This record gives sequence, structure tokens and C-alpha cells, in this order.
Amino acid sequence: MKPNWATPVQTGNIAPMLLDISGPKALLLLNIRASQRRVTGMRHILPFLAFAALFLVQTPAHAADCYADYKAKQDSPLRLHYGVVQVSTCSANQAATEASARLQAAGWTLLNVISVFGPEGLQERKADAGSYYLRF
Repeated sequence: MKPNWATPVQTGNIAPMLLDISGPKALLLLNIRASQRRVTGMRHILPFLAFAALFLVQTPAHAADCYADYKAKQDSPLRLHYGVVQVSTCSANQAATEASARLQAAGWTLLNVISVFGPEGLQERKADAGSYYLRF
């Protein structure tokens, strides 16, 4: 039997070839040629970066779905009201700061923030807030 010099002989399916006369081969790493490695690496990173950017863009939209109900007063003559305001964060302290600034611009003083909630609590507070429902 004549040896077949076109295909080198291997000792097993994981062993290196015994004889390789085919010349230098391109460096392969996970079936990626060396010249394409840098560009292809960016192709793998770009979908991850796009997903991360989408997540960061979506986060403020969820934060805008926060509401706070509050009590406020106005002096001389004394007037009180209960209202609901949309806030940028679902933190009671930050909601109080934000609501206080808006109310002061209209001549009201914030007494306290009763609670901070999401859109699911809007309808049950709408009748109680009356004209001060999402006014500020």
C-alpha cells in the first residue's frame, strides 16, 4: 500500500499530526482567523453593550412611574389640602424634597409625604385628591 502524502497521518483523534508538510497555517482560535480576531471580538461585545444601554435607558422610565400622596398647607388664611404628585424616584425622602420644591413655587408648604407608590395606587386616591390630583 502506497502512503498517501496528501493527508498527513494522525495517531488518534486528539493527537497531533505526525507529519505536516502542508506549509504554514493561519492561527485559528475558536475558528477565527488572526486577521479577523480584533474585529470579530467587537462584534461579540456590541450586542452586550447595546443590551446594557437599553437597560440603562429603560431605568428612568420605570422611576417616572412613582407617585407620592402628601398633605400641604397655606397660611393667612389657613388652608389645607391632600394631593397626589408624580415624582422621579420612589424614595420617600427624595419625593418629599421634590414635592416641597414644587409646592413652594405655588405658595404651599409641604407638611408630610404620606406614602410613595406606583401606578397601581392612582385610581384609589383620585377621588380623595380632587383638584390636587397630579396638579403639581
